Amino acid sequence: MVAKCRGIFGQRRVGHSGTLDPPATGVLLLGLGRATRLLRFLTDLPKSYEGEVVLGVATSTLDAEGEVTGRWDMTSVTLDQFRQAARGFVGPIDQVPPMVSAVKVGGRRLHELARAGVEVEREARRVVVHRLEVAATAEPGVVRVEVDCSSGTYVRTLAADLGAALGGGAHLRALRRTGIGSFGLSEARTVEALSPAFVLPPAEAMRDYSRVQVEDGLVGAIGHGRVLDRDELGVSGPGPWGLLDPDGTLLAVYEDVDGSRAKPAVVLAA
Repeated sequence: MVAKCRGIFGQRRVGHSGTLDPPATGVLLLGLGRATRLLRFLTDLPKSYEGEVVLGVATSTLDAEGEVTGRWDMTSVTLDQFRQAARGFVGPIDQVPPMVSAVKVGGRRLHELARAGVEVEREARRVVVHRLEVAATAEPGVVRVEVDCSSGTYVRTLAADLGAALGGGAHLRALRRTGIGSFGLSEARTVEALSPAFVLPPAEAMRDYSRVQVEDGLVGAIGHGRVLDRDELGVSGPGPWGLLDPDGTLLAVYEDVDGSRAKPAVVLAA
């Protein structure tokens, strides 16, 4: 999957794929070649998930892979009670990262400490749950959830906190990521099914951000990574901005400097 772009050879596309058979991780964005430098912007996009919350059992990893750390009789909890508790977790919330996360504390990732049997204090972080839908399953004590949330939200922590809010404990199972920004399962392909036909151009990677088509006279300056006036580029808002040439090819991604100028974060043009 190599394409010629402005006289240089390089991978041109950020695509995504996801396996659809449980227990799948779902949508995963993959960058090819030079376009991998755009992934830093995609990881900041909101995420969507689906999974199941198992009431009455807490685990060391907050999911089905961990050791059981507590049991409660929560058979009397109704779906309406679960739904009422879920409403309290919609919007901005403070969430403590799980020990099995990649968050660093004291220079070490939490999951490394967890494997060594060490548990440390973690500061709560502000995240946003945009949507939390609840549905019954055929299995008693298991509730299906669909979650739209900000980047950095841990759905397994959300499941555990829901269990605690209902007077007991819970863990998460069968988690699947169904979307990253506007990239969803409808466009996803399994790794085995990937082919050049499903390769997206770099400009599409930035489709969830502001994209601006610049005049031909600015292409050279952008390609050399010059700091430019925002008015000259025709950009507004907080950024970042994808800068396209007159043909719609992504030249670079620029970020704000001081409210009046913009600087390159990633330059793809020759």
